[in-house]
Amino acid sequence: MELLDWIVLAGTLLTIVGYGTWKTRGSKNVQDYVRGGNSSKWWTIGLSVMATQASAITFLSTPGQAFHDGMGFVQFYFGVPLAMIIICMVFIPLYHRLKVYTAYEFLENRFDLKTRSLTAILFLIQRGLAAGITIYAPAIILSAVLGWNLTTLNIIIGVLVIIYTVSGGTKAVSMTQKHQMAVIFTGMFIAFFLILSYLPENITFSKALDIAGASGKMDVLDFSFNLENRYTLWSGLIGGTFLALSYFGTDQSQVQRYLSGKSVKEMQMGLIFNGLLKVPMQFFILLVGVMVFVFYQFNHAPINFNPAAQQAISNSGYAQEYTALENAQTAIFNEKQTAINGYVSTNNPQFAEAIKQLNTKSEANREAAKLLIEKAAQENALDVETNDKDYVFIHFILNNLPRGLIGLLLAVILSAAMSSTASELNALASTTALDLYKRNFAQNKTENHYVKATKWFTLSWGVLAIIVACVAYLADNLIQLVNIIGSIFYGNVLGIFLLAFFFKQIRGNAVFTAAIITQIVVIIGWWLDWMPYLWLNLFGCILVMVLAAVFQKTAFFNNN
Repeated sequence: MELLDWIVLAGTLLTIVGYGTWKTRGSKNVQDYVRGGNSSKWWTIGLSVMATQASAITFLSTPGQAFHDGMGFVQFYFGVPLAMIIICMVFIPLYHRLKVYTAYEFLENRFDLKTRSLTAILFLIQRGLAAGITIYAPAIILSAVLGWNLTTLNIIIGVLVIIYTVSGGTKAVSMTQKHQMAVIFTGMFIAFFLILSYLPENITFSKALDIAGASGKMDVLDFSFNLENRYTLWSGLIGGTFLALSYFGTDQSQVQRYLSGKSVKEMQMGLIFNGLLKVPMQFFILLVGVMVFVFYQFNHAPINFNPAAQQAISNSGYAQEYTALENAQTAIFNEKQTAINGYVSTNNPQFAEAIKQLNTKSEANREAAKLLIEKAAQENALDVETNDKDYVFIHFILNNLPRGLIGLLLAVILSAAMSSTASELNALASTTALDLYKRNFAQNKTENHYVKATKWFTLSWGVLAIIVACVAYLADNLIQLVNIIGSIFYGNVLGIFLLAFFFKQIRGNAVFTAAIITQIVVIIGWWLDWMPYLWLNLFGCILVMVLAAVFQKTAFFNNN
């Protein structure tokens, strides 16, 4: 990185943090600190909801996901618009009418205190883990690529977020997220058009899509009912809808974003705005990854994008075998040039088939390289991530973008990390302070006491998130990892809320017992890999509702 990149990066981040802290200082009551004084307009809500979900993982992992597997991942988001409509019709009017500060406050009114506390604890567990990962994700990748100290990066990201989140609460989070989203969209659009400009002169955007299609990267829809496929139209519409309902309807990090709205209409418009824009946004980010793939059809790419993996193999006894794979990869690249040029010129299906076969050989080489890296890591007792999906986009940025824009794209990644982490810390602190501390341990205190308590809990969760980030280990594709953690808990939580909304005859004891059993079963099901993780949302939701209904029919629960 050059001096200009450092200036752009530091200037962008410090401006966002400073502005958010200065504009939102001095909250005196819980209404201002937790619900932002109910002053947010619909576009602020929409952007804040979007920024909360669009973490650094989105902008690091999603292009890499598309580079390796194509556009099919977009199906994961097909349930979001459906979920937004349901939440606008059912959840928001109820939350607004009851004037709740947290989603879980409603559960005590409907069931009892222990059900409220249990659901809040389930949220705290999964969101606390996610907060650590949203810090760790960009830190581990940037540290590997740039050589920065991992622990220092974790602390810097965490401290920047803590400063304005503790100071201004929900209003600070919402206000800064508008600026963060502006930086994110600007950076991604610039990256997209630069990629297109780097392609050979005879390769138009249309031809680039043709090359991606011939390589199997443009297969958006999968209509199969095969449970072995993680991402299909049906898993997106069904499992994705249940996940989105749980996340946007019951996760306090999202609920708190729209509870800050001026009215029911502003809240609903904010969520509809998010629902309409979410799928196109994810489609665009995946398309950026596909264009990176096309770029590397004309430019040499490393056989593994993780620089730590490259270093591990070069210092091992497997270096010669690895070099042989790299040479084979170069030969495949040269053959592919002939096939691609033939396909672009003639659109002959034979050339398309040749491209597919060469891509298959290339992927086989990459898998063989991963095995060698694993052996090299074991030989030298190193922890090295062989899955390089999360390193693809950052490798492209650092090796191909002009000076200044590198700093902007790094600011995009760190802004996204900060926006998601801020929402998570804000929600974790509000839930801890209001659902657990106030309700179970410190009733009838002053407003100022609860504001101070929430600030201390924000600081505490921030420190804990930094600690989780410092001890975390990168596994699988990061965007999948976060969604897996959510799917383990969200179905159960959604089922509890649906019982509260629609099944008035079922009471707290039955729901409480069903929720504990369901959570244990879902964790076992995930561990034993009973089904793709998206379906855990539907499974957990149905299981808790069925168990609660059965328990309520028994004499013990019917009398309690």
